[in-house]
Amino acid sequence: MSLGERTEAWTRRLNDAIVDSPRRVIVIFLVLTLVFAGGMGLVSTDTGATDSFTEGLDEQEALDAVNQEFEDPFEPESESTQLIHSGGNVLTKEALVRDLRVLEEVESRDDLRVASTNGPATVVAQRIDPSATTAAEQRRAIESTSATRVRQIVRGLSENPRFTGTLATDFNPTSASASASITVVSHDVPAGFSDGDLQEVQTTIRSIAADQPGEITAFGTGVTNAETANVIGDSLTIVMPVVVLLLLLFLVVAYRDPIDLSLGLLSLLMTVIWTFGFLGFSGIPFSQQLIAVPVLLLAVGVDFGIHIINRYREETVAGYEATEAMREANNQLMIAFIIVTVTTVFGFGANVISDLGPIRNMGIASGIGIIFTFLIFGLFLPAAKLEVDELREKYNVPEFNSAPISSEDSTLGKFLTFPAQVSRYAPIAFVVVLLVTGGMAATYGSGVDTSFETEDFLPPEEQPAYVTGLPEPFAPSEYTVTETLNLLEDRFSTNQDQSVKLYVEGNFEEGHALEALADPNDDAPGALAVGDGGSAQPTSIVTVMQSHAEQDPEFADLVARNDIDGDGIPDRNLARVYDALFASTSGDRAEQYLTPDRRSAQVDYAIDSSASQAEAAVDARQFAGDFRFETTATGQLVVFDAVTDIIFNSAIQGLILAMGLTGLFLVIAYAVLEGKPLLGIVNLFPILIAIAFLLGTMRYLDMSLNALTATILSISIGLGIAYSVHATHRFIDEFNEGADAYESMIITLSGTGGALLGSMLTTSLGTGALALAITPVLGDFGLLMALSVVYSFVFTVVALPPAVLLWERYNGTWDGLAMPMTG
Repeated sequence: MSLGERTEAWTRRLNDAIVDSPRRVIVIFLVLTLVFAGGMGLVSTDTGATDSFTEGLDEQEALDAVNQEFEDPFEPESESTQLIHSGGNVLTKEALVRDLRVLEEVESRDDLRVASTNGPATVVAQRIDPSATTAAEQRRAIESTSATRVRQIVRGLSENPRFTGTLATDFNPTSASASASITVVSHDVPAGFSDGDLQEVQTTIRSIAADQPGEITAFGTGVTNAETANVIGDSLTIVMPVVVLLLLLFLVVAYRDPIDLSLGLLSLLMTVIWTFGFLGFSGIPFSQQLIAVPVLLLAVGVDFGIHIINRYREETVAGYEATEAMREANNQLMIAFIIVTVTTVFGFGANVISDLGPIRNMGIASGIGIIFTFLIFGLFLPAAKLEVDELREKYNVPEFNSAPISSEDSTLGKFLTFPAQVSRYAPIAFVVVLLVTGGMAATYGSGVDTSFETEDFLPPEEQPAYVTGLPEPFAPSEYTVTETLNLLEDRFSTNQDQSVKLYVEGNFEEGHALEALADPNDDAPGALAVGDGGSAQPTSIVTVMQSHAEQDPEFADLVARNDIDGDGIPDRNLARVYDALFASTSGDRAEQYLTPDRRSAQVDYAIDSSASQAEAAVDARQFAGDFRFETTATGQLVVFDAVTDIIFNSAIQGLILAMGLTGLFLVIAYAVLEGKPLLGIVNLFPILIAIAFLLGTMRYLDMSLNALTATILSISIGLGIAYSVHATHRFIDEFNEGADAYESMIITLSGTGGALLGSMLTTSLGTGALALAITPVLGDFGLLMALSVVYSFVFTVVALPPAVLLWERYNGTWDGLAMPMTG
């Protein structure tokens, strides 16, 4: 017996087990559903947004070292909260008092763990009364001072970096005004203090600030994580009801029978329960990317469900009794379902090779979910359908409409077979046109951008009307992070997108150490060459030292005595020079660029505003190689560029892997089962054209490959191949019955084509509902997923017929060389 015959015999035995013992199958699946339901309560939520993408990168580890080793009172830290005051002049007496009232209430709460505070109000108050150490004392100090005196103090602090560093770039010393300010609240946290604890602290501070008059808001990683978690919940709340309603609408049209509809919906619900239960038991956290998984599984489940019910109805119309009709339908579909499942797992699961954890988790979750979908729709649904039909007959429950979706004589059937009728006359010309247009679309689409931005994971500053107008319980939470990020970028000089950092490790007490930091700056590469003559504009321990020397003659003399070559940079006795600098008024500033043990330094470099993220990151990495000490380019821009590169590589590698595995499997499967290996290539042909057009559409719509859309290429193969596989498998059944290729294709498109159309409508609208999600990353993915499904269906109907006709023409030449494998 050949391997193909053994495979068919095995699937028949499996089918017989389902058809002959449906109750046993139903009980087993219901018990498993209860087991997986227990795992749903174990599902955790990943609120880290970008953190999970950057984990393990060398650039991120260098940035973590910078954040840990260098003190900057003006930068947000993981264990600090920023209070951002905006609106009008934030340096008036009244505005400063408002800041301190917020701080006073925050300090009064022991659970908020306030260790220290620093902002314009605290600096002004301590200039008035140096003994005022609490917010209450500082508030009273400013309240007892005249507004005129407060303005004088503000003007006198215009050269104090601890004061000016907390103000917007539009700070005007003359008028003592600024449009925004930052007050940093540092927290004294114990061991074991979790992200959830920080989130609770910061959201509480945000509530306190919101209750005070004036535009004051709290910002920090805890607030960002809280809003990210809300985004996941709100997106599911908005998207899933729309998906369910759309699925319900089209399933009603497809099934046209409430009992069959209920069985389909039950199977979909079980698929979701199994998948979420698996996430809980496996410990995979639920992130924004995984919101797409249940939608994808529903799409594939709908496809399977429509096919099994529609084929069963075709057999009953042909005169079979219920049991034999299901046996015949399942015998025909089981192989197709297995092929679709394996190829879909290849497409979805190809993302497991990604170096990025969230994309890898999505590949695992979707791959396992597809296997669950096959088991539930391939085994449970047929058994449940048989059992329900037996009960329906026993209790005389009427059938509402059990006709197939389309037939050869129907208007829909004629429409679906039109491409096959046209291509019959010139199949070679059709295939050539498809190859040329597909190649043009792929070439155009190869220029699609790749991006990775924090804003992708956060709601836009202004929500569309359909979101803001939703009633409870669908109304989304209030989101402030994007607005705050935009304010920080617009009004403060702390925009990390306009600078890069170099993390330098070495012994900075050696005589040449400071020269080693300064020497490469005269010949900086492109994006860093923003100074005169192509030089860089760094901020480092060298520039802090030079700036302090201009203000302190005694320190300037110390530097000069130890500057052998007269270039303004000391070459000896550096330990003594550092001691004097760290003990001076510039000591806080110096600590931002050199560690106390003098073993690590950071250098900030401004970059050309016209340079792209990729150009700046490449130049920064090249520049790091010019330093004598071990140097790593880092900073948010460099880290995100590294993630962008990985995203692009993941997309291409996932596509190649999915395409290669799918093509190889199809060739082997059709060789083993039918002795027709070239049908595997024919099967893949429409989907490759669909992917080419999808890429071209992405570029045309100015949509980039990002943290989620990068998975679309391999997923499109996994999801789209189902259309081609079902059509090809039905074609083989008809072809083996003695019809020629053209007649078989007409029967296929008029019969199975109707099920494909119903599946396309439900799937495209269901996945397209993700476009309603709150975050851009999910919206783009939903739109592209819907387009992918439409393209897959269209090119299955348009591209498969001429490819099949060409296959028949050369069938004897090529496929005859590959006989079915024998055991």
